[in-house]
Amino acid sequence: MILVWIVIIGAVVLLVRALTGGSPGAWTAGGKSARQLLDERFARGEIDRDEYEEKRRLLQ
Repeated sequence: MILVWIVIIGAVVLLVRALTGGSPGAWTAGGKSARQLLDERFARGEIDRDEYEEKRRLLQ
């Protein structure tokens, strides 16, 4: 009976991965990296240059 549950759970995990693209980042922010999100915020003018550079240094 335990083996049946393991197979069912495994099938669900594989199905979810297939539907979301399979990458761990697909669950958050459309699969974008923190650096990509930071670059986009800077390009939109949401953060100034000083804040951008500070956060970029933290990510490295």
